[in-house]
Amino acid sequence: MSHSNKDDNKLEVLPDEKHLLLDHDYDGIQELNHPLPNWWNVIFYISVFFGFGYFIYYQIMSGPTLRDEFKNDYAKVVAAQDEFKKLNSAFKEEKYLAVANDDGIKKGAEVFVNNCLPCHAEGGKGDIGPNLTDAHWLVAKGTPETIYNVVFNGSEANGMPPWNEVLSSEEIYHSVAYVMSLKNTNVKGGKEPQGEKVEN
Repeated sequence: MSHSNKDDNKLEVLPDEKHLLLDHDYDGIQELNHPLPNWWNVIFYISVFFGFGYFIYYQIMSGPTLRDEFKNDYAKVVAAQDEFKKLNSAFKEEKYLAVANDDGIKKGAEVFVNNCLPCHAEGGKGDIGPNLTDAHWLVAKGTPETIYNVVFNGSEANGMPPWNEVLSSEEIYHSVAYVMSLKNTNVKGGKEPQGEKVEN
């Protein structure tokens, strides 16, 4: 039976690695201590110092909590919504006239299908919401301005949400142009008249 020489398992150390050889020996097993690259050490220590500072700032000092950050972000959203309402709540006839054409009505139909169909049904004949194709009106008076106001601000009493929080100003004007194109078309199978009859 042959026996292996213990020296056969001894770590081969190159001349330029001798300074890396650790002084312990486990059953003939030796190891070299190769240092980590400098760039790795720099990133590691920066991360440690950053983490320490982060903990001090957010846990001990006055760093904002997630709730505080949410409140700040939410306040900005509310402020932006209020600014939008302030700038667009009033009906502007020139903006309406610019979209009161075939192309604008077509775009308004797309807005209507994507947002208004559940309540006003296909073609505006009415379902939960009133029929938009007859001469009767619950809140609006059949004019672009009054229709715009209802779409923009909604009508809580009639279950109409304010669409200014969902639609852009352009989309609202397009939808108004489309609703105006439905007026007095009296679509077959439409919901029974509701509200006041308006002749205009």
